[in-house]
Amino acid sequence: MLWVALILPPRPPAPSADPAAPPDHPWGICPEAQAGLAVWCLQFTPRVALMEDAVVMEVEASLRLFRGRGALQARIADEAPDLGAVGIGWAPTATAALVLARCGVPDLGGRLLQAVLDPLPLQALSAGAEHAEPLSRAGINTLGQLRALPRGGISRRFGAALLAMLDQAYGLRPEAHRWEVLPEDFHARIELPGRVDHAPALLLGARPLLMRLCGWLAARHAGATGVTLHWVHDSMRAKDAGDGGSLTIRTAEPIRALEHFCRLMAEHLAKTKLLAPVGELRLEAIGVQALTEDSASLLPDTVRTGETLYLTLERIAARLGPERVMQPAPGDDHRLEWMTRWQPATDGQRAGASGTGRRRLAARPAPSMPEPGFLLEPPLRLALREHRPHYQGALTLLVGPDRVEGGWWDRLPARAPADAATGTGTGAGTGAGARDQTAPSFTALVPQDDAAMVAVGHRNVVRDYWIAVNDNAGVVAIFRQPLDDGGSAWFLHGVYA
Repeated sequence: MLWVALILPPRPPAPSADPAAPPDHPWGICPEAQAGLAVWCLQFTPRVALMEDAVVMEVEASLRLFRGRGALQARIADEAPDLGAVGIGWAPTATAALVLARCGVPDLGGRLLQAVLDPLPLQALSAGAEHAEPLSRAGINTLGQLRALPRGGISRRFGAALLAMLDQAYGLRPEAHRWEVLPEDFHARIELPGRVDHAPALLLGARPLLMRLCGWLAARHAGATGVTLHWVHDSMRAKDAGDGGSLTIRTAEPIRALEHFCRLMAEHLAKTKLLAPVGELRLEAIGVQALTEDSASLLPDTVRTGETLYLTLERIAARLGPERVMQPAPGDDHRLEWMTRWQPATDGQRAGASGTGRRRLAARPAPSMPEPGFLLEPPLRLALREHRPHYQGALTLLVGPDRVEGGWWDRLPARAPADAATGTGTGAGTGAGARDQTAPSFTALVPQDDAAMVAVGHRNVVRDYWIAVNDNAGVVAIFRQPLDDGGSAWFLHGVYA
């Protein structure tokens, strides 16, 4: 077997605490920190237990899953200090790993267990630390010297517990542990070492909570679509500041990527202002869902580096705002300019990831004629010569007509009286005044409204579409539209790629 022990430091006493009050933990450590570290360890193995001032786990069966002992050892050594671990030890028994961690010895280094433990101080063994003073007066200072003494005399004078723990450290007696159980819900809390006045500095305390969350999600083979960070204001605060605040961050898909959670948290905290100093943080998971793991291939795969597209879009939307990162979505409309609706990219991905899988669009009937790849905004009115529309020459009608009629339900937004008086947006080519003001200003996401639509207050159209062609313009989409005077006019609306 291969055991790992993670040592936690003793918690400094609070200034207002009663010196005569008993400690929260027999070893003086923070119980919540030990429980949180155990939850994080459950992602590596289900055999995790609390032992004195440490968390121990048996990882022999998990080495291949985490790419070998070297990779797992490097990962634990890199991440465990962020959760408060001050010592890490690897050994064939849990007690030996605990002793090595207390002495700052990372592992056996290819030597036998007895050769490594014998020169270690007696105080590293908790049962030996209780009798360290009388043993030191007798010249017994190391575990090897203690093992050389007669066992009967040690048992009669110092009790059987000392010999039992000594045998467990050397692997001569079995150990019994109470395995930790993964909680059904995730709620984590941490007390900040000092008062925090600026919101971006909360990320330093939120990162250990996010690490616990990602470990909990990995142990459940699940992901979360969001997290909520709560903070509690310090007692020395203004009356109108309240007890605290919260920040909710949502993702497009269930994930458990620590760095992505941290980036989103940093972007949102940078735009948050604290009303009072903060002394405590709490974290909750939102939308926990099972994740389908990708199966590895026996053949070499292409290694993908960097973030995926949706993670990058989420980070950009968190910095610029969701209304600044848009994506097209199909709309249930026969009018060409309204077949595509624009929505925030994160909303579209979140709707697609909701439920048990990605949302599938309903099957649509095939159009009666091909749709152009590029649209003109607004449509260009064409000249009519000898009853034939002209665009860079006479156009030959190939396919049509295809009647598109509808839009009476699509009411125009009410305009301000000043706009109505000045006539803003009533021209065929100056529809910016009637444009949806919620659209970002850097791009035209809503088609322009012509004077006729503005006059009647809705976007109803009656058009006969044709596919036309000539040598200069290529294949284009044109339509004929009736006019108020009883005649009709031809318009160029799209170009086929």
